[in-house]
Amino acid sequence: MRLTILGCAGSFPGPEAACSAYLVEADGFRLLVDFGSGSLSALQRYAGLSAVDAILLTHLHCDHISDAVDYVVVRRYAPNGPYPPLPVYAPAGAPDRIAAAYSQEAEGVEDVYTFYGLQPGSFPIGPFTVTVDRVNHPVETYGVRLEHQGRSLCYSADTAPCDALLRLAQGADVFLCEASYLDGEDNPPDIHLTGREAGETATKAEVGRLLLTHLVAAWGSEAMTREAATSAFAGPIEVVRPGAGYDI
Repeated sequence: MRLTILGCAGSFPGPEAACSAYLVEADGFRLLVDFGSGSLSALQRYAGLSAVDAILLTHLHCDHISDAVDYVVVRRYAPNGPYPPLPVYAPAGAPDRIAAAYSQEAEGVEDVYTFYGLQPGSFPIGPFTVTVDRVNHPVETYGVRLEHQGRSLCYSADTAPCDALLRLAQGADVFLCEASYLDGEDNPPDIHLTGREAGETATKAEVGRLLLTHLVAAWGSEAMTREAATSAFAGPIEVVRPGAGYDI
């Protein structure tokens, strides 16, 4: 598998990073996990407008889905289009949410996307074995584990600490984990992880490598978050950046 970071900013785009969007490739198949604000630009830079074979949306907050709205124009009105409907795996409500954001009129997006509702469990997408489970976030949100030829990638999505995340991350070769909150602050419960909590989860799950994402650039938190994660996890740690690629 190969992971390419298209966007990694938390909650809103930063000056150099779009919001969450991660391209995972294997055997010529390209799965886009989340499609946050600004990431359509990065998709063109690192892959191509029509390069996506399927999309998985972990939850329906705008910083994880909004460019799926803009992508309707690409697939519906491309000069060499329209493109065939693209499989989209997402929580309940995704078709109405994306259609309403695209147009206030009663215009669906069924010609662009074929939606499949997420539920806890395992299923195939292209060459990947995908396992999802509900994690600890205010809206219906799924953490994701992707497996291919004996290698594994876990993506936390947005979550506070929870048992489901530990199960998904167990033994993963790469753990792509959000770390939105700063340690030592009076953070609201049951929304996001801190750097230390991301490191603790990585240690408990015995992952091979920890990649930190979903940091809020405007808070200038990168150094503090990395240090906090390092205090709790002894393995390799990196704060991801747009365009970074990882072979798994």
